[in-house]
Amino acid sequence: MTIKEAILKSLEDLQKLSTHNEIYDYIISKNYYDFGDAKTPSSTISALLGDFIRKNDERVKRIKGEKSTYLYYLAKFEQDLNTNNIVPDINVKIEIKQSIKKQNYNERDLHKLLSSYLKNKNIYSKTILHEESKNSKDDHQKWIHPDIIGIEFLNLTSRINKAFMKILNKSDTFKLTSYEIKKEINTDYELKKYFFQAVSNSSWANCGYLVALEISDNLKDEIKRLNESFGIGVIELKANPYESKILFQAKSKELDFKTIDKLCNLNPKFESFIELTERILEIDERNYQSVERELNDFCDDYFKNDSEIEEYCKKHFIPFFEETSL
Repeated sequence: MTIKEAILKSLEDLQKLSTHNEIYDYIISKNYYDFGDAKTPSSTISALLGDFIRKNDERVKRIKGEKSTYLYYLAKFEQDLNTNNIVPDINVKIEIKQSIKKQNYNERDLHKLLSSYLKNKNIYSKTILHEESKNSKDDHQKWIHPDIIGIEFLNLTSRINKAFMKILNKSDTFKLTSYEIKKEINTDYELKKYFFQAVSNSSWANCGYLVALEISDNLKDEIKRLNESFGIGVIELKANPYESKILFQAKSKELDFKTIDKLCNLNPKFESFIELTERILEIDERNYQSVERELNDFCDDYFKNDSEIEEYCKKHFIPFFEETSL
């Protein structure tokens, strides 16, 4: 594994606030990486941890401990760690140069990047292909299909919470989201066209997002106006999906069950996704994990490590960004 993968694996194992020296010692103890003749390997770990923060990689976070020492942890463990009394760190943004000349890639090549970003946020996602639907050549049906559907469940960590869920309205225990993916948004015409396609394709969902790998800075004011008027959120996707960021949050609304039913009748994968969701909400605690695994296997594939991401982007000519030396 790479040094960064060793860092992530160590933070996964440790599941606690850790200094760069503690992470280095753990890597050595588990033989996760051979530093060879490196003179200051612990400093290399410190630099790479800082790299996660500066590049806004959402997997890793840090806070200031005593004597201004940085403590690092995986974002997914944040709720389980006691960070209330420690001053949070402020992320610093830096400009990074492209390492690969821009070449053509397909819009659907971005789906795995988005699914990995969503998986890191505990959102299950599935690509919905328009051509797999009944009457797929009917253009009137094209703008009701999402590119990707996602579901986020409440994080129920105790039997009390799961018991309490049974008396709640089921619609309060999950959130269905529609994602419309584009390669780039460079002009006002493209923005309007894609934005209202996202409005149409997400009419059934709790939330709708327009996602693009490249978004012109000149359009930010108009995106903000459209977001405030129509509630569609915007995500700026990155070649390293964990550096992606939500530029504008989507506004939540009630589900449109008639349109959901229509989509279920049109598209078998959409129907299967909804059926698995319903099973998870209905299943007892004893069988929950098996159904959850079934949903996970059904959903889109996602990257297991950073090496896979870089290899995938190079293979599909997706502009990737090289690491800066610190």
